[in-house]
Amino acid sequence: MTRALMIIALLFVVNGSRLPLAQAAEPRIATRIFFQDDETHELKWSDVKIGDSIQLTAPALVEGFPKLKLEQQTLVQMEAAAGLLLVGVRDDEDGSFQSGWVLIDTGVVEEEHGDHSHWYYTHAPRVRASLLDEKQGNPAHLYCYDDVFYLANDRMNGYTRIDPSSISPMDNEEAIRKKAEFIPGGGGHITLAVVNKSLGFSSWIDREGPNKGRVDVTPINSSSRKVDSSFNLPSGGIHGATTLHNKVFFAPADGICWVDVSNWHSDHKDPPAIHHVSLGMVDNKPLRTGSFTTIEQYVAFTTGSGKESALGLIDASKSNPDWIRIPLPLADGNRAVGPYFLKPRKGSPLAFIFHGHPASVDAPNRLTLIELDPNGDGLWSDAQVAEEFDVGKSRVEGHSGHHALDFDADRRRAFFTNPGEGTVSVFSIADRKTVANLHVGGIPSKIVAIGGRASQH
Repeated sequence: MTRALMIIALLFVVNGSRLPLAQAAEPRIATRIFFQDDETHELKWSDVKIGDSIQLTAPALVEGFPKLKLEQQTLVQMEAAAGLLLVGVRDDEDGSFQSGWVLIDTGVVEEEHGDHSHWYYTHAPRVRASLLDEKQGNPAHLYCYDDVFYLANDRMNGYTRIDPSSISPMDNEEAIRKKAEFIPGGGGHITLAVVNKSLGFSSWIDREGPNKGRVDVTPINSSSRKVDSSFNLPSGGIHGATTLHNKVFFAPADGICWVDVSNWHSDHKDPPAIHHVSLGMVDNKPLRTGSFTTIEQYVAFTTGSGKESALGLIDASKSNPDWIRIPLPLADGNRAVGPYFLKPRKGSPLAFIFHGHPASVDAPNRLTLIELDPNGDGLWSDAQVAEEFDVGKSRVEGHSGHHALDFDADRRRAFFTNPGEGTVSVFSIADRKTVANLHVGGIPSKIVAIGGRASQH
């Protein structure tokens, strides 16, 4: 036997046992996804596993999640922090049926190691506590500032604060409920910003009357639990708020307003200086936005519709910021859904924006990818559309049925829902393409991904 043939033979037989030439890679959890099913009004979860292929464990209901009345209740926004997931519940009787919140232990544990983390998937998700009754004010908006949850209780003119760091593994449901603190401020349809865990700015939705453009200021850590002061923006209909670099930004009917809170103190009674950023006019009406996202030193938002659509960026680190406008190539009848931001492992920060439209509008289902810093100089004035992709169908009815997207903690993949097709798509950040379309059934909409590649240590 020649030397070459002997080597080949040894590859097949060792100690009398036949070995494969190549062994399939053992699938490894890459992240855990949670998504809302708008068909059943249920919250489902699944593990994404990566081996020789991308696999999804069978979608399952979260253990202990309350059964909602399909015709009367719906899931609203959800946010994650410190291994917990908070989901809002709204009813169609202005909060007089059963609305409130559900707090979930995700079963995902992060072990931080300086410049990276190890991820462990220790158990299946389960409900830690929930509060659904006629006294929760029919929440719509949910925020997470500095790893603390704030749920707007619209009909109670205030919001609920839940701090994950105050919840111990031994706390039962009743103990967790007692740690949910109600803070007064805002009214009608509340949006809010909380600065440094200490000062809440909550809005009123009124377009006319004494509460037009009203913002309430409430000390978060005060035992008095009362609105400390209020001020009014030039225009009403406030629907959006955030904070960055000691500034608080609001989204009224006309453009964007912001106030400097760097020197705000507890006995601050004089109205603050209100700064206005115009977003332009279309058909003699001022343009506006409806929500904000923050990334690095920028406050981001979308505005306009159809061919007038744009992504906006405001550098909050500047003393007198203006906005950067990035035109979006949307068809008539479309509105931008997003933006979703990522700082990838390499290259320019990215923004992802879907082309949203009602089911009655005949328009393409598309995803726009924007490079925010193509030349890498740290300034985003050169932000531009990089690519566009076809995606699965949405199924928009009012606030439901929109595409939604999130990223794994390793920043390797994006996961987005296609409500009109019952699928979740996996998008490779490095390859900039969809690498899998995974069937989950129903009408998947809002999605949250928690964790990175499972540690083998």
